[in-house]
Amino acid sequence: MRNLIFIILIAGLSLFWKTQSSLLPPPETLSIANSIANKVQILDRRAIPLTITYQNTWNLHDYVPLHEIPNTLQQVVILAEDKRFFEHNGPDWQARGFAILQNLKALKIVRGASTITEQVVRMLNPRPRTFWSRWLEGFEAQRLESKFSKAEILEFYLNQVPYASQRRGVVQAARHYFDRDLETLSLKEMLALAGLIRAPGRLDLYKGTQKIELPVQQLAKRLLNLNIITEDDYQNILTIPLQLHDSNISVQATNFVNYIHRTQPVQTLHIAGRLVSTLDTNIQLAAQKILDQRLQDLPSVKHGAVLIVEQASNEILAWVNAGEPSIDRPGSQIDAVTTPRQPGSTLKPFLYALALESGWTAATLIDDAPLAEAVGTGMHSYHNYSRRYYGILPLREALGNSLNIPAVRTIQFVGTEAFLQRLHQLGMASLTAESDHYGDGLALGNGAITLLELVQAYTVLANQGSFQPLKVLRDMSTVDSKSIFSSQVTSIIADILSDPNARRLEFGNGLRFPVQTAIKTGTSSDYRDAWTVGFNYKYTVGIWLGNLDQTPMSQVSGASGPALILRAIFAELNRYADTEALYLAPNLVKVNICRNTGQRATADCASRIEWFIPGTEPKLGQPVIVATPKPLRLKQPTFNLQLAMDPRIPDEYEAFTLILSDAELEANVIEWLIDGEVIGTTEIDVRQFLWPVKLGKHIAQARILSDSSETVTPQVPFYVK
Repeated sequence: MRNLIFIILIAGLSLFWKTQSSLLPPPETLSIANSIANKVQILDRRAIPLTITYQNTWNLHDYVPLHEIPNTLQQVVILAEDKRFFEHNGPDWQARGFAILQNLKALKIVRGASTITEQVVRMLNPRPRTFWSRWLEGFEAQRLESKFSKAEILEFYLNQVPYASQRRGVVQAARHYFDRDLETLSLKEMLALAGLIRAPGRLDLYKGTQKIELPVQQLAKRLLNLNIITEDDYQNILTIPLQLHDSNISVQATNFVNYIHRTQPVQTLHIAGRLVSTLDTNIQLAAQKILDQRLQDLPSVKHGAVLIVEQASNEILAWVNAGEPSIDRPGSQIDAVTTPRQPGSTLKPFLYALALESGWTAATLIDDAPLAEAVGTGMHSYHNYSRRYYGILPLREALGNSLNIPAVRTIQFVGTEAFLQRLHQLGMASLTAESDHYGDGLALGNGAITLLELVQAYTVLANQGSFQPLKVLRDMSTVDSKSIFSSQVTSIIADILSDPNARRLEFGNGLRFPVQTAIKTGTSSDYRDAWTVGFNYKYTVGIWLGNLDQTPMSQVSGASGPALILRAIFAELNRYADTEALYLAPNLVKVNICRNTGQRATADCASRIEWFIPGTEPKLGQPVIVATPKPLRLKQPTFNLQLAMDPRIPDEYEAFTLILSDAELEANVIEWLIDGEVIGTTEIDVRQFLWPVKLGKHIAQARILSDSSETVTPQVPFYVK
């Protein structure tokens, strides 16, 4: 007997020691606010979800306080899982004893008798499902209840209890099965959510709703006996079937969300459970509808994109791609907002802004006459979209009508390198080649950029020349702005782009908007890209249409395709708004000038008002100067030109003509260089030289010599095969 008592004592002490050493302390808090998120949830600016994720340890995104959970739902969950929840102090020893008797009688485990508090312990301290685990959970439940109130424990439980398909908590379950918020659940749906807790996988409603009917009816009977529900409620539960409705995100913003994940710091995305983005769901949905409807009328166009920015904050409000991603629409999975495409004429406002900085004015006269120049690897004859030439006309009309030949003359004035550098400052990082690669064609958009970069650049025009990176998150730190253009220059450019009279030659009245809006269209070669970008007092909007498989559209230009989308979007943005005019720098000088000459107006000429940067306005009697820039460079060969020797002609008789541009020169002689060596000289009035060709890669230059100086043209690489 003494030995038995000793053994029992030793066993008891061992059990006590083992229990004490195995018990885990309760957490410092039941709040999951600072939990690490495996995957963050992105919300729109009004907290509407743009993504749904169930890959986190805890339910971080659909957590609601206890007072927002309907009392009826709380009651039925407690009745189903732990009817003595408010009476015990963690474990329910009475229920455990009854469960043991039932299990022994059945010779198998038919009941577990875990209290809500013990289930919370199991969530906090996951262990294998053994009798030892159940033993420890009882004591840990006592410790938990000694530290936290019943309300805190119940709130945690209702928000974190596991359901099928990785859902946690009653909010996620209600949306998963019924697409409802908690306050709109029917009584039977509440009973189903309570009944699912015991066996969420086996009773999963998407496997069928028949298995849940018996637990629901049993629970309803208990509620009826407790006078919690009426007989009518009970009969409705028995007769009305459960209707399942899977939840869906209200807005399609996958590409926008993917951009956030690609560009935002990892630590930002994984510390917070949620990130509030700048996107506005209402504007996103409206722009999506407008874009998709327009594409239905353009059968040759498969893809399109819209980007909308609020200028004051530089926050992106809408990031839209046409339609839903589909295997039936090749390329639909590609984000057209960030895919580089040739921008056509949409770069011209920045080119003319640079010219204004360099001394030109909106009244500067430019010759729109036939022009053939080197572009890329050959000679190119420039023409306007309408294939008409308008002769000498002011910069205002050259830009307003998006004429190509004046734009080429303008880039020859400011320089391709200077223009490319300014485009880089505007954020066009996709232009990665050297300036010689683009040549004068950069004025017409022969280098590919993204819609995102283009809209970013246009916000500079809208924001008085100030550059700030576009924002995708509301709490992104603000970067100091930098000045790219003066407010006087951007005011003049915006005034031209919003002037219907300035574009009447090529566009007629097709781009008139009811609210003053600066508008620029662009179309790339063979109708592969159609663009329209615009800004008013508040918003900047960019639109691209095209086919991501590089097939051309059927005569869809910027003016005929995306311009109509732009009009509809601005009508939506301006609805119910107190609109304003575009910003105009207060120190600009307003001058009445002759319409055709740009001189100060007299009684003998048709006049109009023009704006000038102080000091650039025309003086009385000042002669008119037509801007005809002719930069010093080789017209032939062109950059990376490829020549092929003719096998039918003896090599010693094959030659290629080097040609110097028509720039005005004060010099005596021209030296012609191939690969750094002088191959010949000519008089200044002889601007070409015949070079006997040789196989290989070569560098061509011309050196212009005067009595006091020498000038060398830029290097031009070319090939002879």
